Amino acid sequence: MLRVYNTLSREKEVFEPVEEGLVKMYVCGLTVQNYSHIGHIRSAINYDVIRRYLEYLGFEVQYISNFTDINEKIVLRAEEEGITPEELADKYAKAFLEDIKELNIRPADMYLRVSENIDEIIEMVQTLVEKGYAYEADGNVYFSVESFEDYGKLSGRTIEDMQAGARIEVKEDKRHPMDFALWKKVEPGKGWESPWGEGWPGWHIECSAMSMKRFGATFDIHGGGTDLIFPHHENEIAQSEAYSGKKFVKYWLHNGTVNLKGEKMSKSVGNFFTTREVLKHFSGEIVRYFLLSRHYGSPIDFSFEQLEEAETAYKRLSNTRKQLAGILTGHIGNNQENKEANNKFSRAIKIRQEEFEEAMDDDFNTARTIGVIHDFAGDINRFINRTGFELNEKNFSLLNEAEEVFMLLADVMGLEFSSAENYANDSELLNSLVDILLDLRESAREEKDWEKADLIRDRLKEVGIVVKDTPRGPKWEISSKLRDEEV
Repeated sequence: MLRVYNTLSREKEVFEPVEEGLVKMYVCGLTVQNYSHIGHIRSAINYDVIRRYLEYLGFEVQYISNFTDINEKIVLRAEEEGITPEELADKYAKAFLEDIKELNIRPADMYLRVSENIDEIIEMVQTLVEKGYAYEADGNVYFSVESFEDYGKLSGRTIEDMQAGARIEVKEDKRHPMDFALWKKVEPGKGWESPWGEGWPGWHIECSAMSMKRFGATFDIHGGGTDLIFPHHENEIAQSEAYSGKKFVKYWLHNGTVNLKGEKMSKSVGNFFTTREVLKHFSGEIVRYFLLSRHYGSPIDFSFEQLEEAETAYKRLSNTRKQLAGILTGHIGNNQENKEANNKFSRAIKIRQEEFEEAMDDDFNTARTIGVIHDFAGDINRFINRTGFELNEKNFSLLNEAEEVFMLLADVMGLEFSSAENYANDSELLNSLVDILLDLRESAREEKDWEKADLIRDRLKEVGIVVKDTPRGPKWEISSKLRDEEV
C-alpha cells in the first residue's frame, strides 16, 4: 500500500486519489530566464520517478508543469541578450526540454505558459476581489492574508510569525505587510489590459489559475521544492481555496534542495552548476543515478567527487546488465539441472521485486530502492557464475525472467543501461559471425579440407572463442579469460 508524506498534514498518508484510478499531478516548473541547473533537474527527476511508479501501480497519470515566461527578471535578461522576452522564453524552454531528454526524464503531458493563460488569471483575480479576499490599490491587486482564516496551514506558521521572520518590502498601498500581489501594475506597453489597468500576474496566481483550469478545483498531487513551501505554495492554497471554496490539493509533496558546500544551489546567489556544465563531464545516466541515491525529500550535497563514486556504483549495475545480455544471446545446452540453486534464484527474483515495491510504497524511497537493485544484481551475478556460463532450458528461463524484472525495476527509476544495450546488440552480431564461420568450417570438414577446418578453429581460439565438436554438431563459448576481462 502506497503511503506518501504530505507536507500539509506533516504525516505519511495512504495514497488514495480523488478519482479512482486517475492521478492528477501538477509540479512547479522553470522560470525560463536561463539554462536549468542541477537543483531544477533534481526536482524533474524525482517527480518523473513518482509518475513512473504510479503508472507501475496501474494508475493513469496526468502530469502538468509550467514555464513562467513573464516577470521582471525575464524582461531584464531579454534586454541583456538583445532579444524579446518571448524569444528568450522560447530559447530556454527549448533548452530545458533538451536537457531532460539527456537525463531520460519523460516530458510532462503539458507545459503551461503564463502568457497563454492571462484571461483565466484575470478572471480569478476578479472573483477574489468580488468575494472580498483581494483589493485594488493604485493599479495593483493584493490578496488580503487576514481574510483567509487558514493562512499558514501549509508552513505551520501564524501570520505574526511569518511577518517577524520575513524580509518584506512594505508598500504604502498594502493593508497588511504580508499581503501578496495577484496583479502588478507595469509601464504602458509592457503588460496586458485588465480591469485595474495595464499589468501582469503576480508569481503565485499563475500556478493556481493554470492548474485549476485543467484539473478542476481539487486535484491529487502538487509538487515542488521545499523552498517553495513558503511563500509560493502557502499563497497558492489561500487564493485557490478562497476562490473555489474547496480543498485545493490533497497531497503536497516537496523535494529537498541540492546544496553546494552546505548552501542551497541558487542562481540569485551564483553558487550553481548548470545541467549542461555537469553533462560535459558525466552522462545523464550517472547524474540521474546520483540524484536518486537520496530520498527525494532530503537535501543532497553536490560534488564531482560524489558523481565519480556514483559512476563506479552505476557501472556495477551496468555490468550485470551486460552479463545478462551476453549470456541470453548464447546457446542452450543440456547441462545438469541444479534444482536447489534454481529454486533459490527463483525465490530471489520474487523477493527483490517485493522489496522494491516496499521501498517505493514508503514515500517513494529511491535510496532504498537503489540498494534493492544492487542486491538483485548480486543475486544475478552469483547465479550466472554458478552456471559456469553454460545454460540449460531451466536456468535460461530463470535468467530471462530475472532480466525482465531487473529491467522493469530499472525502468521505474529511469535507468536505461544504454551501454549494456549496445553490448546486447554486439553479442547478437558476434553470434551471427561465429555461426557463419562454423558453417564454413563444417563445409570444409565435409570436403575433408582438414587444414582449413583447423585454421578456422584455431583463429577463433586466438580471439577467445572455444569450439567443441559434439555428436550434435559444433558448440562454442567465450573463454573464461575473455569473460573476466569483459566483466
